[in-house]
Amino acid sequence: MVSSKLRMRPFFVYGLLMLGTYQFYTFEKTNDMKFHPLFIALVSTLALSAQDHSHKSSRAITFPDVPGYKTLKTDLHQHTVFSDGNVWPTIRVMEALRDNLDVISLTEHIEYQPHKEDIPHPDRNRSYHLALQEAKDHDLLIIHGSEITRQAPMGHNNAVFIQDANKLLNENAEDSFAEAKKQGAFIFWNHPAWYAQSPQGTPILSDFQKERIRKGELNGIEVINTGDYAEESLSLALENNLTIMGTSDIHGLIDWDYIEKGHDRPITLVFAKEKTPESLKDALFAGRTVAVFNSLLVGKKENLVPLLQACIEVEKAEYINKTSILEVALKNVSSSDLIFENQMPYTFYSSSPVFTVPAGGTKTINIKTLDKKDGITLKLKALGAYVAPKEQPTIEWSIKVED
Repeated sequence: MVSSKLRMRPFFVYGLLMLGTYQFYTFEKTNDMKFHPLFIALVSTLALSAQDHSHKSSRAITFPDVPGYKTLKTDLHQHTVFSDGNVWPTIRVMEALRDNLDVISLTEHIEYQPHKEDIPHPDRNRSYHLALQEAKDHDLLIIHGSEITRQAPMGHNNAVFIQDANKLLNENAEDSFAEAKKQGAFIFWNHPAWYAQSPQGTPILSDFQKERIRKGELNGIEVINTGDYAEESLSLALENNLTIMGTSDIHGLIDWDYIEKGHDRPITLVFAKEKTPESLKDALFAGRTVAVFNSLLVGKKENLVPLLQACIEVEKAEYINKTSILEVALKNVSSSDLIFENQMPYTFYSSSPVFTVPAGGTKTINIKTLDKKDGITLKLKALGAYVAPKEQPTIEWSIKVED
């Protein structure tokens, strides 16, 4: 259905032309350019109407930078009508801008093309070029990618930073992986726990994957895909030094599949020295990532701990008058609710040892230090964060007490 604004726009333009003609005629007759009030109103309305196409959103995903690196918010597994998705590539760009992402990749299935009767396209690079054109005036990186799509044991694998997707279309999967590596691609294993290819819902590291890892043709693994967090995939990542990834694997609309269900899209935070494709690629190969879905954060300890430290800022630390109870206000500067459990020798006053610092909000905790101190080390276990299966990190902040 066409919106009422779009239906009315031709009438505004027609009215503007008619009044413009009248204005010019009046000027010719009287040599006095006095603008008709209706002319001014129509110009103003048309100007405002032209601003309707906006990417502003209240759902922006935000995470702070960490010492030495920029935190890039990425979604490197998405589909459009150029494979089995349901939207045009430009929509993926608009969604990413609304979500405040820094980087996306449209990773169309090379072999699986269910829309080819309606959208025949011999060039497998087409969706990338359309997205690139849509994003040219925005601060959004579009990374060239594709999905090598095979049955088990090969499974589905994304290759990003490719040069030509057409060359990945080969009869043998081994040839596709070799070509992706030849093009300089970062390759990661998609949804390895997907029940359609692993009926038990656990990933199976076959000889095929082992050989790809040995040859440097498999560099990462999804531990979060859509709403599924697979602990077994995290184990494989740690055991084989694979980069930890999280992706939306979106086929429909982000709003329908995630936002309307009360979720943010799953993403990968990449810690890069700069916001450039080269720096992003270096960081992915170096394994500097954290996978995020709502309040769930998964990553190697060396990546996850600095992120959580940066997410919480101490706004206030002072003793309540005539007591030894230290009042500490914690500000969460990320878009994820963060859940913590007290790990200090000190207990809390009038508060549970388990608490949440809401996204973008502040939580005040009262710490019974027994006697007044100049400073303390705040020690909290991050309950929604995992550095290994069932292993949650303890985060520390040095707090100076205000006079």
